[in-house]
Amino acid sequence: MVRESVEQERHKETLLAKFRNKTAVIGVIGLGYVGLPLAVEKAKAGFRVIGFDVQAAKIDMVNQGMNYIGDIVDDDLREMVAAGQLRATADYGFIAEVDAVAICVPTPLDSYQQPDTSYVENSAAEAARYLHPGMLVVLESTTYPGTTEELVKPALEQSGLVCGEDFFLAYSPERVDPGNRLFNTKNTPKVVGGVTPACSEVAAALYRAVLEGSVHVVSSPSVAEMEKIYENTFRHINIALANEMALLCSRMGINVWEVIEAAKTKPYGFMAFYPGPGLGGHCIPVDPFYLTWKARKYSFHTRLIELAGEINQTMPEFVVQRIAEILNEQRKPLHGSIVHVLGVAYKKDIDDYRESPALHIIGLLEARGARVRVSDTHIPSFHRGGTFYECVRVTEELLAEADLAVLTTDHSGFDYDMLADSRTPLFDTRNALRGKRKPEHYYLL
Repeated sequence: MVRESVEQERHKETLLAKFRNKTAVIGVIGLGYVGLPLAVEKAKAGFRVIGFDVQAAKIDMVNQGMNYIGDIVDDDLREMVAAGQLRATADYGFIAEVDAVAICVPTPLDSYQQPDTSYVENSAAEAARYLHPGMLVVLESTTYPGTTEELVKPALEQSGLVCGEDFFLAYSPERVDPGNRLFNTKNTPKVVGGVTPACSEVAAALYRAVLEGSVHVVSSPSVAEMEKIYENTFRHINIALANEMALLCSRMGINVWEVIEAAKTKPYGFMAFYPGPGLGGHCIPVDPFYLTWKARKYSFHTRLIELAGEINQTMPEFVVQRIAEILNEQRKPLHGSIVHVLGVAYKKDIDDYRESPALHIIGLLEARGARVRVSDTHIPSFHRGGTFYECVRVTEELLAEADLAVLTTDHSGFDYDMLADSRTPLFDTRNALRGKRKPEHYYLL
């Protein structure tokens, strides 16, 4: 045990020195919305970075300096690639060359609303093949508490190396907020939880050498994993409350947006959350269900989380119901009417439509016989299931042809003056025209 402790200390000091002098080679597995921004920031900090991905198109684009993630400055990626600080590959054998590797792969839910950890497991297995003494592995993918120690650690120890003695392992949740102009990968505080104190120390040192935000160290990977789930569950539940208030206010003939603005005037004890056509993205609609799944193993039923999910999932149906009522007021049936959907992205001013409520709304409208057109200032085309859609540019002529325009994403690029001038009724599910001129026939969620 004495020999192992001495060896561990040697590995730790060597790695800490490499982080300080920027000689460490850093790997990032998964070059998506989380992994690529992280890889770019590590390269900008002076580290040589190798990105790993299974998608040839992403690898080719990165190696050509072509950006495909909205939160990355195009020139940053191009300059890092040109300088030789960042390259991408599908060959996981290059993990043998890195001193630290971050796993940033998807963790979706399967058809039974259970966590699909196959991407994490496969990444850990690949890392284990090339794991070497003194190496740091950090899992960043959002997942249920226990994943790092129950899945990743045993997979890595298949190499014959021992966690905390021969290599270091930690969990540090991603906190990417697509489209946020104030907080990004660089300046958002980082939470780190290592399997051992030494694991926490080296992982925290890496992030301090890369990012401007503070690093908050917690006692274990499970605490860090739960912290991330708690963040998103907090939003999930509060959005559900706002949505339920919107449903009730609609029946009572009360403007829910005015209610929220009034409540915001209280300087304490209230945080504003807003209703909408439903939840989208890969985090808020998905992450809380990792916790509900894990809780069942402890005979604990997360009633509040599941009820919030039910409320949020009903919003697309409520939107379609309102569309039918609005058309009825215009003496038009939903079947056969042209409904122009404005926005397919799940959030303002981004190009991500994963789990977007607009997809569900489009499907429900088409199932009821509506003729749907879609526009989005950030997405030229998209797939819904097996169907391909081409987004059209919003023009006065197309608006005039529509029986109803439905604003599902409040992109800054939409011409709100054009919408106000149009004689086509507008159903605004985002309160996007707050403070703006409104059309004659204007309906608010």
